Amino acid sequence: MRDRVPVVQQGRRPRRSFGLRLLWNGAEVAVTLGLVLLLLVAHQLWWTNRQARAAAERKVEALEEEWGAAAASAGPPGSDAAEGSSGRPSGGASGRSSGASSSGDRAPRDGRPSAGTADGPATPRPRWDQAYAVLRIPRIGIRVPVGEGVSKGAVLNQGYAGHYPRTAQPGQAGNFALAGHRNTHGEPFRYIDRLRRGDEIEVRTADALYTYVVDKTLARTSARDSGVIRSVPRSDVRAGYGYRDAGYYITLTTCTPEYTSKYRLVVWGKLRSMRPGQGPG
Repeated sequence: MRDRVPVVQQGRRPRRSFGLRLLWNGAEVAVTLGLVLLLLVAHQLWWTNRQARAAAERKVEALEEEWGAAAASAGPPGSDAAEGSSGRPSGGASGRSSGASSSGDRAPRDGRPSAGTADGPATPRPRWDQAYAVLRIPRIGIRVPVGEGVSKGAVLNQGYAGHYPRTAQPGQAGNFALAGHRNTHGEPFRYIDRLRRGDEIEVRTADALYTYVVDKTLARTSARDSGVIRSVPRSDVRAGYGYRDAGYYITLTTCTPEYTSKYRLVVWGKLRSMRPGQGPG
């Protein structure tokens, strides 16, 4: 009699219920979306900063190299290369930008910087989106280019500080107003809330070094508070913040709180000195 070989039948795998399958698929989608979001956050908070800082540093070096070459070709002050046929320094001796009235260039008696800017070299009107100056704030380790305009793509997202159109240029009477990112894209203005009265703010151009000194801070105001960048800066929203007299001002603005754009943080300073012919430093 032959031995019977036992046959083991595999039971059917129980089918998942529709609700369980739906839950599983939803979990997979959630994990995938979470990973994508993490990559986007890493890109915004790390990669854009790295790219913008590197590009901004290269631009600073390019500007300083350009200024150094121009200074070398011009020769020392008083040489034929540095003077025109009339004996005046090339670029105009008046030091006033085109369109600025003589009365507007005079500093108030109680606010004149130690080296009178009315007779110093003027920063010519830059082309749109052009980087034409270097902003340096020793206390918080900033050294970035200044670009004309506040376009995100062409200026701010490059890690630059952006010059508000229709505000004064460096060293001119009025308000030299700048904007910068507080987070992402180089975040040059991330720590301007740490600035205190008396801290120095340097603006270097091809022709001069302007030194401003921090005077006042407005910790929070509306994003539409245009008064803070007027020629005589004064908040339209926060009573008592700002100035009443004409002078030589600098304004730094950025978003606040961090990682939002709901409000604006403002730092004001006053021009203390101007040294012509600085070039790179």
